[in-house]
Order: sequence, then C-alpha cells, then structure tokens
Amino acid sequence: MRIAGLPPSRRVWIFDLDNTLHDARVRIFPDMHRQINEYLQRYFGVDAAGADVIRERFWRTYGTTLNGLMRHHGADPRHFLRETHVFPELADMVVHENALKHALARLGGTKLVFSNAPRHYVEEVLRAIGLARYFAAVYTIEDARYRGKPALHGFHALLSKHHLDAHRCAFVDDALENLRSAHRLGMSTVWVSAERRRVSFVDWRVASVVELPRLVFRMG
Repeated sequence: MRIAGLPPSRRVWIFDLDNTLHDARVRIFPDMHRQINEYLQRYFGVDAAGADVIRERFWRTYGTTLNGLMRHHGADPRHFLRETHVFPELADMVVHENALKHALARLGGTKLVFSNAPRHYVEEVLRAIGLARYFAAVYTIEDARYRGKPALHGFHALLSKHHLDAHRCAFVDDALENLRSAHRLGMSTVWVSAERRRVSFVDWRVASVVELPRLVFRMG
C-alpha cells in the first residue's frame, strides 16, 4: 500500500461516514429507508412494496436513490435530502466504537470525510460522536453537485478542491463500488468489512477503522 511508505505528514485519509466511521445499519438506515420509501410512494404514487423495489433498483444501479431520481425523473435533490434525512433524535441513534477517537488521533496525516449524505446530517453525526475536530474538511453530496459515489465526478472535485494527488490518498469505505472508483484514480484503498474474501482493487481490509493505526505502523 503506497500510503504506508509516505511520511505521516504527506498522507491523506479520506473516510466514508455511514458504516465506516459509525454503524448506521442498526438504527439510522432503517429509519432512513422508511423516509425514502415514503418519499417514493408520494413521488410515484406506488405502495410500500413498489417503493422498496424502486429504492433498491436505483441504489444498486447508481449508488444512491437520489442519482436514479435525478437521472430519470429530474427530481430536485435539495427537496429529496430535506425530506429523507430528518432525525430529531440522531444523537441517540448513532452507534460507534469508543476507541474511534483514539484511533483517529494516532493516525498520522490529513483526514477528510467524503459522504453521499447531506451536510446537515454528516455534521450532526460527527458532532454526536465527537469526531469533528479530527477532520480537516467534510465533503458532502452538495459539494459533489449531487453526483455521489461511486461516480468519479465527486472524487475529481474533492481532489481538485483540496489540491490533492490521488497517489497520496487512501480511501476508506465499506462499499466495494466506491473503492473501485478510488482505485481507478490511483488511491490506496481500505475496505471496512468483516468479509475475508480477496478483492483485486482492495489494498487493505479492516473489520473496523480502529484497526487502521496499528496496521499502518506494521506495514510502514
């Protein structure tokens, strides 16, 4: 992994948010999926089962439901995100590891967040976990002009905005399609997953971000 051979000051770590820095599967995603399905029911006039089919199809084809809605139906992304990311009690819904702060503090280099979620949600999650101070910048779906991962547009925009060389960057994500895009650009890739299988475009696999500092130390 190239980034392990760089001095810590030159390393750039780009982290996904959901299911990478915290576990959204337990409480947040079920509620988010409900909100998205209700939006799709209103938008298309379908029942709950029909909405679920549309959401799954768009997510699998385009990486996000929003990408499919924009591409095929001209949906307003701002309206969609306002309607589908409403969490009055978000701080009580976030599931994370207590050792995460210590791990990020030990991980040398610049750290960024790149999420397909809207800014208000990303910033609130980081505040809830107490992670905001560890990141030099937060890059959200709005910054990518609503063209989220795995599309290359957002990656290019992030690299350009922060004047980054992709070969100095490691991209950390739970989604393989996003990691495939990062690999195409020349980034090192870290898959956050409990799976053991080998994937050609994944440089490292960790079950948790908490493992990263020890792994970098050993590989470097």
